[in-house]
Amino acid sequence: MSFEVLGYGRQCINDDDINEVIKILKGDWLTMGPTVKNFEGALADYAGVKHAVTFSSGTAALHGAMFAAGLGEGDYSLTTALTFVATANSALYTGAVPLFADIDKDTLCLNPDLAEEIINANKNKNIKAIVPVSFAGYPFDIAPFKKLAEKIGAVLIEDASHSLGGDRGNKKIGADADMTTLSFHPVKHITTAEGGAVLTNNDKFAKTLRLFRNHGVVREASEFLETPDGDWHSEMQFLGYNYRLSDLNSALGLSQMKRLNYFVQRRREIADLYRELLKPLELDDKIILPAHKTGHAYHLFLIQVKNNLRGKLFAHLKNNNIRLQVHYMPVPLQPYYKKRFNYKKGGFPNAELYYQQAISLPIFPDMDNSDIERVVNCIKEFFSKI
Repeated sequence: MSFEVLGYGRQCINDDDINEVIKILKGDWLTMGPTVKNFEGALADYAGVKHAVTFSSGTAALHGAMFAAGLGEGDYSLTTALTFVATANSALYTGAVPLFADIDKDTLCLNPDLAEEIINANKNKNIKAIVPVSFAGYPFDIAPFKKLAEKIGAVLIEDASHSLGGDRGNKKIGADADMTTLSFHPVKHITTAEGGAVLTNNDKFAKTLRLFRNHGVVREASEFLETPDGDWHSEMQFLGYNYRLSDLNSALGLSQMKRLNYFVQRRREIADLYRELLKPLELDDKIILPAHKTGHAYHLFLIQVKNNLRGKLFAHLKNNNIRLQVHYMPVPLQPYYKKRFNYKKGGFPNAELYYQQAISLPIFPDMDNSDIERVVNCIKEFFSKI
């Protein structure tokens, strides 16, 4: 279909999705029940892992992963400066503190060499988690981060909120780290309206995650700390949260999983068409295009606008009903982080230069090729008048 107003992303809902949600509304379970379990099974099978534990949001999933990794007061996580704030905030929620390293200019993902420099500069700190992000959908080389995590005894958590459906060779995203977190926000590869998940092969992590999302409450008699006073007995054994996903949300996600491979294929087609149509502007040194990378899931299609023209191009596209976004201001430069941790401009030059130039163009599976041509023609029109 073609869209009068184009945003950078949107959900793709069909009649099958709607019918599956209606079935739940007419059934016995609305909150967490059998459909949640079925959705988790589908996610685990797709990613090739033992466990998928769903949460009420991608942020909740990150919080759960940090907790399962054992982060608390006095601990640190290490992540990229270029990500959504939730990647860093989730460490703060546990009482730990995030540290940041700069990005690789080519991949826009955490640079492993710069990450190692931060680790070496903070040898007196207990860095308990390393959290690289497959930014925009690109499945970065994870091997150097595995080595770093093993070297310092940290848990490796991949924030794959942008990359469900991407792959590293013959492996889908989700099986490479100790834990991998997902988001099911409407602009992501599949949606549950709001939702998230943690993928893992670690039984202990999975058990902790399931308790954490449900107030830390244990209901299995074999794991009680006290003698039960009846069949109704349950125990809260640590401070958890109400982070459960519902059957209603899961029905939508389970239906969307059937089209995930198509969604990713279509995103890759859109990215290829953008790259082809915008190439002349790159050759004229007006923009920087993302290089083609195998396995990319293309949650975002990012261009960088040169010569300080990003703001004017953004306004021009907005005036033509093309509503874009910028992903993201480097987290350490957010007012909260600057005030609390005294970060200043210049500390993350690669991420900062990218942020000064970046625009996320519309990309979602329901776009027609005519929508893509409209975006490109509007960009070309702008540069023709400069």
